[in-house]
Amino acid sequence: MNLKNQVEWALHCCAVLSNLPEGRYLSTRSLSEFHGVPKEYLGKALQALSKAGLVHTTLGPSGGYRLARTAGQISFLDVVEAVEGRKSTFQCSEIRANNPCRPKGACDARPCAVARIMWRADEAWRQSLSAVTLADLQDMLQEELSPELLGKSFDWLMERAG
Repeated sequence: MNLKNQVEWALHCCAVLSNLPEGRYLSTRSLSEFHGVPKEYLGKALQALSKAGLVHTTLGPSGGYRLARTAGQISFLDVVEAVEGRKSTFQCSEIRANNPCRPKGACDARPCAVARIMWRADEAWRQSLSAVTLADLQDMLQEELSPELLGKSFDWLMERAG
């Protein structure tokens, strides 16, 4: 499985947005500068988050993005599906039908074992991501990052927040 770069970028942006004080917004430009990623591509990820109702957006000089719900109400799966869509990560193309040893016109009663295993794995992956929220991420970051780095990052972002 290979997720788009925008999934990683969207998750990092949501982590940043989850720390914004009420009524403040961050622009695509500030978020792209903070993360060192191309503004145009990041903008597409942020638009997907907006379309999914995960972020609010506002226009104007102090406009930008902020979370539409609390960090505890947004799961990693919400963000992944906003960017990637809800389709399964495995697409079965029924190549077993190409087996030259199979009888002509053979009809299978159920999907192949490979597809069933992959679909179960996809479901487990989705359940795992749905169990982790942005609030859980914030707790991890508070434990793992130094107070100095967190403070400097917050100050840098607040200087640019509308």
